[in-house]
Amino acid sequence: MTQVIVLNGGSSSGKSGIVRCLQAVLPDPWLAFGTDTLVDAMPASMQASDGGIEFAPDGEVIVGPEFRTLEAAWIEGVAAMARAGARVIVDEVFLGGADSQQRWQKALGELRVLWVGVRCDGAVAAGREVARGDRITGMAASQADVVHQGVAYDLEVDTAHAESMECARIIAVHVK
Repeated sequence: MTQVIVLNGGSSSGKSGIVRCLQAVLPDPWLAFGTDTLVDAMPASMQASDGGIEFAPDGEVIVGPEFRTLEAAWIEGVAAMARAGARVIVDEVFLGGADSQQRWQKALGELRVLWVGVRCDGAVAAGREVARGDRITGMAASQADVVHQGVAYDLEVDTAHAESMECARIIAVHVK
């Protein structure tokens, strides 16, 4: 039985919409957590510290050692919830590509995980970014491909060609 679904894709690729649709179409209740959840939970001082997380004017995201320490604890906490019986959907942005996936793989260990790549053409994601108005311009285009480098998936969906609900239904078929 699938215990964790990890969705990885760049900013404005459509992950959050897919997560909401998955929660609607999957028969059991699933908790949803994302990298935005982690960043929102951190004190504001983490965005003003070299050790925290920085969002550069061009959309680049720079993380320091304090961020990595809190991120590691958060990942372990999400894994612990799944081990305790919660079914969890993770909305992630693997800025480090394969290294990011390996951090999750280590924490999730023996849990049954469905790894899903959420692809979206950089130009389409950039258009969404502008329409949203809550992201730094350039983040979507810079992340569109890099987050997938070296990452192994069980399944990939492309939100430039399919709506969130259609992607969720494709993913749901693979949830055992």
